[in-house]
Amino acid sequence: MFKKFKLNTLLLFIPLMSLMFCFNAPQNDDEKMQTIMVSVKNTLAYLHYSPKPINDAYSQQVYDKYFEMIDFGKRYFLQSDMEEFSKHKTKLDDYLNRGELTFYKLTVDRLYQRVDDADQISKDIFSKPIDLNEEETLILEHKIKKSPANKEEQYNDWKKFIKYNILQEIETLNSREEAQRKKKDSVQKHGLQDTIKLEILTPEQKFTKARDEVKDYMSETFTRFKKRKKMDWFTVYMNAYSEVFDPHTSYFSPRNKEDFDVNFTGKVIGIGAIIQEKKGNLFLGPLTIGAPAWKSKQLSEGDKIIKVKSLPNKEAVNVVGMLSDEAVRLIRGKEGTAVTLTVEKKDKTIQEVTMIREEVAMEDTYARSIIVDSPDGKKFGFINLPSFNAEFDKSDGRNASDDVKAEIIKLKAQNVQGIILDLRNNGGGSLTEVGDIMGLFMNAGPYVQVKDTQGKIQTLKNKNNNPLWTGPLVIMQNELSASASEILAGAMQDYGRAVVVGSPQSFGKGTVQTFIDLNRFLSTNDDFGSVKLTIQKFYRVTGESTQKKGITSDIEMKDFYTFSEIGERYDDYALAWDKIPAAQFTPVKMVNVESLRKNSEKRMMNNTNYQLLLESAQWKENMNKEESIPLNQTKFFELMKQRKDQIKKFEALNKFKNGLKFNIYPDEIQREKKDEAFKKKNENWIKRLERDVYLQEAVNIINEI
Repeated sequence: MFKKFKLNTLLLFIPLMSLMFCFNAPQNDDEKMQTIMVSVKNTLAYLHYSPKPINDAYSQQVYDKYFEMIDFGKRYFLQSDMEEFSKHKTKLDDYLNRGELTFYKLTVDRLYQRVDDADQISKDIFSKPIDLNEEETLILEHKIKKSPANKEEQYNDWKKFIKYNILQEIETLNSREEAQRKKKDSVQKHGLQDTIKLEILTPEQKFTKARDEVKDYMSETFTRFKKRKKMDWFTVYMNAYSEVFDPHTSYFSPRNKEDFDVNFTGKVIGIGAIIQEKKGNLFLGPLTIGAPAWKSKQLSEGDKIIKVKSLPNKEAVNVVGMLSDEAVRLIRGKEGTAVTLTVEKKDKTIQEVTMIREEVAMEDTYARSIIVDSPDGKKFGFINLPSFNAEFDKSDGRNASDDVKAEIIKLKAQNVQGIILDLRNNGGGSLTEVGDIMGLFMNAGPYVQVKDTQGKIQTLKNKNNNPLWTGPLVIMQNELSASASEILAGAMQDYGRAVVVGSPQSFGKGTVQTFIDLNRFLSTNDDFGSVKLTIQKFYRVTGESTQKKGITSDIEMKDFYTFSEIGERYDDYALAWDKIPAAQFTPVKMVNVESLRKNSEKRMMNNTNYQLLLESAQWKENMNKEESIPLNQTKFFELMKQRKDQIKKFEALNKFKNGLKFNIYPDEIQREKKDEAFKKKNENWIKRLERDVYLQEAVNIINEI
């Protein structure tokens, strides 16, 4: 949950002496990092919703979090490194207070050294014969793995890791060959034209191909790592301090903040192309239809990018070997300005292409709808809302509520008899958008209560008394539905306006964040980044927090995520659940949920596809919890065979179709005739919807309302 927030009043309560260090403009990177540390510390200590004491206990938590972030697999640092680092375990609070870089520099310098060591180890391993017949085991569970005791043990750890990747790559080649063989047999069996290329490799050829693939992958990994600037690792270091306060409080470098803004608004100023890294080079990925790269008619997916000229009066920058995110920032810029890409085409010709940057919308972040025909002939509307996007800085900016409104209008024109709003995988967004969307479905009333650091409670209300859709409404959710999704689903559930169906409970994020620019404390024009800070908790109109507990579905249906540790309740540093007095609200109670629940439970008990899906999900989760795996190739491939035999039981899931028919709008049919990419996108979306057992049941439920 994100909210625009004015800090002027809160800042009055911060002692000026605590910020005095920050008023001097830093002269170099060290001073810049020191300034950021103290500024972040003051922001956390004085403005966080539930500040922690900056003491030795906090220091130890930061220490553990930091190493979990920078060496999760325990492959880089030796035990001797960790013993040396542990001397600082209770001093990180002091370093934060003073802006001291001792520990950060020690660990990051050592990390780069150990990466160099690992690179050399990797090269040495690949220079010698690799024996896949040795009786070895790789530990997969990081919690039981220990840092290597010495360099010899580290060498063996990397050798095991490389063997594991080679075995996985061989298994991929085996699976691909098996799939192609089945296709070829099927084509020949039915007398169809055989155009399938079946390349049969010997075990030796597969090993060589897999080894070379892993060798390239390892080399690229180390190369990318070494290109990372130390300031990037400083961001990780600061997030160890901030995320121990709570998982949603983070330090954002200027670059990270730019990426966040792009994802939050769903828009970016650029050329509309994904940039991909492959073997040290940058290539154009898919082009956004209608964006500058696509409109140029000179660029294609797969073109190798050689140079980027960010402005007409700037020198072109050679981007060969550059990290993709650095190249992206050269390509992005102000709307209406020119950028020139020098590319190598697939025929090896070199071409310069100049484009004018435009605002490019990422359509996958916006609401979209489709008409659903049920088997009994009834017509329903399905709206997918991926995020509660909003453009705060534009009076005419695009936002989720306007998008949902537009989709409802289109569905009403098609005379649908009910609407299903899909909030699955929706991680949230703007708090104010929740009230505006609620107002599309019901009359005015409170939708959330917000409590700040001082204990003051504010009730936010939807003020619209002219709802657009008053008919049957079902809201779909899962474990990844969070924040704004939970507020909307919870409010509609509390009023009885909608039936919430899906996973037993949603993610459980019941906090509000805002961005605080650190520059506000500094006498400088440089950008020192921001802190995304938890400043409030929100509560349902019933007074219950959604924190940790999330929203319990009216009609529960387990899914793949149900058996995984997903949700706020699994985070060690998540804020606690609590309760405040209820707000005054009048439920509308439009449906008999108990009757719907009983009918749904009967259907799902008899739905063999759903029961098979749950069995598959439990099986996969059990596999994910395996702590080790054999590296002897005979045992490894025997294990893979056992898994394949088990998977055969679940193959029916791939053939399942829910019997629903999906229709796009007349204007979209016309667009498909001119836009092949749009047509393909629609076809893929409909294929996914046709295999959605949860949507099938949502239609059954709304049919009974």
